[in-house]
Amino acid sequence: MPRGKSTERLRRNGPDSVETLPAEVTIAPPAAPDCGRAHVERARWEWRVGDGGDPAALVQEFLAAHGLALDDLARPAGRIPQRVCGAALYVSAAAGALGVGRGPGPATPAPALPEVAVVVYGHAPASRRRPAPRRSSGWWLGTWAESWTPWQHADAIRAVRAAIGRGDVYQVNLVGHAAAPYAGDPLPALARLGALPGARYAGVLTGTGWAIGCASPETLVEVTAGRMITRPIKGTRPATAAGRTALLTSTKERAEHIMIVDLQRNDLARLARTGTVAVDELFAVRRWCDLWQAESTVSAAVAEGLGLADLLRAVCPGGSVTGAPKLAALDHIAAAEPVGRGASMGALGWVTPGRVDLGLTIRTAAADADQLHVWAGGGITWGSDPEAEVAEAAAKSAPVRAALAAGS
Repeated sequence: MPRGKSTERLRRNGPDSVETLPAEVTIAPPAAPDCGRAHVERARWEWRVGDGGDPAALVQEFLAAHGLALDDLARPAGRIPQRVCGAALYVSAAAGALGVGRGPGPATPAPALPEVAVVVYGHAPASRRRPAPRRSSGWWLGTWAESWTPWQHADAIRAVRAAIGRGDVYQVNLVGHAAAPYAGDPLPALARLGALPGARYAGVLTGTGWAIGCASPETLVEVTAGRMITRPIKGTRPATAAGRTALLTSTKERAEHIMIVDLQRNDLARLARTGTVAVDELFAVRRWCDLWQAESTVSAAVAEGLGLADLLRAVCPGGSVTGAPKLAALDHIAAAEPVGRGASMGALGWVTPGRVDLGLTIRTAAADADQLHVWAGGGITWGSDPEAEVAEAAAKSAPVRAALAAGS
C-alpha cells in the first residue's frame, strides 16, 4: 500500500531548468553528439487543442523568435545565439492527426500533458554543477488498469480485419493504454526507461504537472546536411534464434512492413527533391530488449525551402503507428481505440538549425500528478491473428512496465 502520495516535486519543478532532470538523464535525444555540457532552460511554449492555431507553424515561429531558424532545412545551418544550444520538441499523435485534417481522436487519459511542447535550452555556466542523481526512495507503483480487456482488444482487431476485407484500408495500427497509481518521485522511474537496450531516443521531458519518459528505438525523421532519413519499425518476434527465423520468414510480417515502408517513402517524397527518395536498407532485424524487430531505412534529399512546419505536417503522425492509407487508418483508429494516445505514437527529439532528430514515441510512458501511463499496440493486417496481436502488444509493454516498477 502507498504511504502517502508525494507528487509535489513533479507539480512544483515543471519547467525549472536543469534541476528538473536527474544527472544521468538527457533530453531525448542528446543535444548533439559532441555536446556533453549541462543545459538550462531558456524558453518554453506548450500547446493544447483548445488553444487554436496551426501548431506546426507556431512551433517554427517560436523557435525562430529564440534564434533557431528552421525555415529552410536544405540550407547549411546558420549561426545561433551563443547562449542557445537547441530545443527539445514533443508533438503528440493527436496534434499530428489534427495537422493532416483529422480529429484528435478519443479523449486523452492524461489531460495534464500538452499536445505540443518546445523547450529551448542553453548551456549552463561552467561553474554550475549538475545535480546528483535522485534515488527512488519511497517509490511505490500500484496495479495497472487496462483501457480495454484482451477480449475487447481482439474484437477491435477483428473489426479492422473486416474493414480490410471491405477494401476500406490495408493496415491499421491499434494501440491500448494502461494506467497505475504511484507514490513518490516518478522521474527516476521514467529515467530508467533510457537504460533499456536499444533505446535510441532515451530521455525525460518535464513540465508543470507532467513528465514523459522515452525508450524508443524508432527514428520518425532525421534531417542532417540537407538529407532526410526515416527508419520505420514493423514486425516483432521474441529475441530467440527461433524468433529471428520466424520474423525473417513470415510472409505476414514482411507484407505489413513493406506497406509502411511504401507509406514512409510517399511521406518523404512530398518533401524531397525529385528522384532522390531511396530505400537504403530493407527489413533489417534488430533487437530491442527481449524482442526482435524489423527496421528499414528510407532517405531523400530535402527540397529547397522546406521548413520545420512542412516537415511536421508530412511525417506526423508516423506511418508505422497509423497504417495505410494513413488518413483512412486514422479514422478507424479514432473509432476503435478506447482512449487517446497521449504521449505515445507521437514525436520527441531535438532540433537546431541544420539538424532535426525526432524519435517516434513508442516504448514511452508518461506521468501526471496521480498516475503513470503506458501504451502499446501493433499493426493489423488481413493476416493478423487477434490473440497473437494481443500477446505482441503485451510483450512490447512488459519491459517498460518492469523498468517503471523497479524498486517499488
